Amino acid sequence: MTPAQFALLLALSQDERHGWGLIKDVEELTGGRIQLGPGTLYRTLQRLRVDGMIEEVGVDPAAVRADRRAERQRRYRITPAGRAAVTAEARFLAGMLDRPPARRLLEEEG
Repeated sequence: MTPAQFALLLALSQDERHGWGLIKDVEELTGGRIQLGPGTLYRTLQRLRVDGMIEEVGVDPAAVRADRRAERQRRYRITPAGRAAVTAEARFLAGMLDRPPARRLLEEEG
């Protein structure tokens, strides 16, 4: 799983989002270390969708009433397979960080 895929699935694990919201969420989640442009965002979303990790959902009717541009906003949500994948990846990363070499590196920086 790429860092962009992990960050997008992590963002979607909280709630449905549209593209612009995902760009902002990923930037916030990663402290600005991952900044997705539209091309990378939509290619990665397409890959996640094809792999069954996310699905496209309908537009929020309240958002359309508030702003006609909302009709064009695609919204995405994580699937059970996506939630299982991002959970497994998070556990894997946490396990790696709990190993002595990683702990030593983190202690050196602290």
